[in-house]
Amino acid sequence: MNQQINHSSIKLIIICFLFSIISANNPLRINNNRLNKHLSELSKFGNNEFGGVSRVAYSDADLNGREFVMKLMKTAGMDVHIDAGGNIIGTLAGKNNDLPPIAIGSHIDSVPEGGNFDGNVGSMSAIEVAQTLRESKHTLNHPLIVVIFQNEEGGLFGSKVMTSGLTELELELQSSSGYSIRKGIQRIGGNIDQLEKAKLKKNEWVAYVELHIEQGGILYNENLDIGVVQGIVGIKQWDVMVKGFANHAGTTPMDQRRDALYAAAQYVQAVHEIGKNTPGKQVATVGKIKSFPGAPNVIPGMVNASLEIRDLDGKKINSIYKNIKSSSENIAKNTGTEFKFKQTINIIPEPTNRRVSWAINQAAQDLQLSSKFMPSGAGHDAQEMAVICPIGMIFIPSKEGISHSPKEYSSPKDIANGANVLLHTVLKLDEQYSEEN
Repeated sequence: MNQQINHSSIKLIIICFLFSIISANNPLRINNNRLNKHLSELSKFGNNEFGGVSRVAYSDADLNGREFVMKLMKTAGMDVHIDAGGNIIGTLAGKNNDLPPIAIGSHIDSVPEGGNFDGNVGSMSAIEVAQTLRESKHTLNHPLIVVIFQNEEGGLFGSKVMTSGLTELELELQSSSGYSIRKGIQRIGGNIDQLEKAKLKKNEWVAYVELHIEQGGILYNENLDIGVVQGIVGIKQWDVMVKGFANHAGTTPMDQRRDALYAAAQYVQAVHEIGKNTPGKQVATVGKIKSFPGAPNVIPGMVNASLEIRDLDGKKINSIYKNIKSSSENIAKNTGTEFKFKQTINIIPEPTNRRVSWAINQAAQDLQLSSKFMPSGAGHDAQEMAVICPIGMIFIPSKEGISHSPKEYSSPKDIANGANVLLHTVLKLDEQYSEEN
């Protein structure tokens, strides 16, 4: 009898061992064809003649895209609602719904004449993860939330609603669709009078994980599958005014001019050189410039320009700004002009959570995908969500580093890789955090 039990026990152990090997070699996977079909269907809302999409927040195309997304979420078995800030929230029940949820998602709004992958890959993949879990009858211990943030491209307004909230000034800002943020939120089903109800408490979510196209060329150029984001860069922007003296271009000698555009040209060169020659991975950009009065026969008396600096280190941003400002003072002295800098945007760098990043990297390894730890040079909703919970981000390659363009592209294989890493990251986080409760 005991010998029989021992034999049965050994047999059971062997079966479990073999099953574990099979499971490791054949992990749960998303439905690649369905995911890419949903991406293709979403691209019809706001499609343009250039092959991309103009689905700016609060536009008719945005409304139609949101309706499509909510149908997919319901089909995937989620309870779906729109919060007071206009964000779409889908919830897949867990074994213990008293536990805080794990959240995944992204956005579906685009820049004008944008592409079909920015935001969309993360949003459709998050829905696909939920549907895969439901179809496989794998119920997480925690509830799973899929969130589609509104108006990410216009300034992270959807995620701000959930964290710091929106000021009256921000609510009156005009979006690319022509609607104010206030009217836009109402148009997509939000409730301006109850915005406070959309705010989340600290640690109300276990974690937020966002899959996104890289929007740069590092993964593509190095032929890597997955980027594990270390942090999202800080961004500081300034309006820059160069004041000279407008005068007749034909009668004013060259050595007597106070040419604001000439000074601004030197400023642009200084920004580039300081940004390039400072050790590190920072970027410094002048993306806007306009001279006044703007006539061929008048020496420019004033120039309005911009300055943007991005880096993972806030101190580095400040140091580079100090060097640029010092260089501008020298330019002003040599050209008889004056520079004024007015800061307009200050987004602090936000590191991702090490524990979440470890889960992402481990998921990539388990799926035998190559990976690299790297910073995000663009801003994302995850940056805002770090205020209330641990965050992580997964990058997949962008062909030739192109983004915010109809030509942006990520292959179906890369998209599937990212979605599978997202799925297994969720599974790992669910297991890890369940052990603590």
